[in-house]
Amino acid sequence: MNKTLALGTAQWGWTIDPKTAFQLFEHWLNAGENHFDTASNYPINQNPADFGAAAKILREAVQAHGLNNLHLTLKVGAIDNLRSPDNDLSPTRLLQLAEQYRELFGDNALTLMTHWDNRDDAAAIRGSFEGLLAAQQQFGIKIGFSGVKHPEIYATVNESYGFQPEIQCKHNLLHSDLPHYAPLFAQSNCQTFVYGINGGGIKLESGVPSPTLEARGGESEKIAALRQRLLEKLPEWNLAFVRPPLKNMNQIGLIYAEYQAEVSGILLGPSTSAQLLQTLDFCRNFEVFDYSDVYKSLQAQTSA
Repeated sequence: MNKTLALGTAQWGWTIDPKTAFQLFEHWLNAGENHFDTASNYPINQNPADFGAAAKILREAVQAHGLNNLHLTLKVGAIDNLRSPDNDLSPTRLLQLAEQYRELFGDNALTLMTHWDNRDDAAAIRGSFEGLLAAQQQFGIKIGFSGVKHPEIYATVNESYGFQPEIQCKHNLLHSDLPHYAPLFAQSNCQTFVYGINGGGIKLESGVPSPTLEARGGESEKIAALRQRLLEKLPEWNLAFVRPPLKNMNQIGLIYAEYQAEVSGILLGPSTSAQLLQTLDFCRNFEVFDYSDVYKSLQAQTSA
């Protein structure tokens, strides 16, 4: 596996209860992994009572183990979990949040990431960068960006700051935001984590419901068409070489991310321990087996 893995918590406190979240946490550590991702507004389930629930569960797990060698990426800015565009990325607030997360998570809080910024005001964005710079200088924290509507403005502002940001963006067979972030990629040495690799919970088996997709509004005709194309290609992929066969959308998504040059890491969002263990087991295949032919075939499908 050439890519760094991170365990996401977007569903913790929503479709994933605390007990299951603790189990995922344990399996992740037992596999030798230490990178976790959360956000102040997770889960985004439009229930105000659950605002910050994911970070709370993660903190309880970290404290229960007394750990200080983790890499926690903490996304901030949103002021609610109602799926609204409202946020607060003022320099004062960003510095406050950096201090707050250092108090909550100690040295495990390594990356502070702005989350969902729709602004096109360069002066306001520069103000946020001032807050991020202060957080970096005061706490030695790494800077990150996610959900940036205008990365070209971010890149221009960053010319004065020289951040080497950790970036998160969606990347799967249905949609990829990697081209969207080209201005930042061209300007700085970014570490890019992709999420949503299986299209938000697509099941290859027709008619099999996905809890994640159902929670987010179900699937579309586009997803059904993609599923059919992949099912038609599976026999070819699984006979081409002597290697573990492909069985599900998650494995296909992992291949599509693993061989993507701009991708540094993959953000995983398993709902069960079985899903997590199966994913980790498949990732080990990249150390031994070549799936580049599958990746080239997937590229051809997306560019057709």
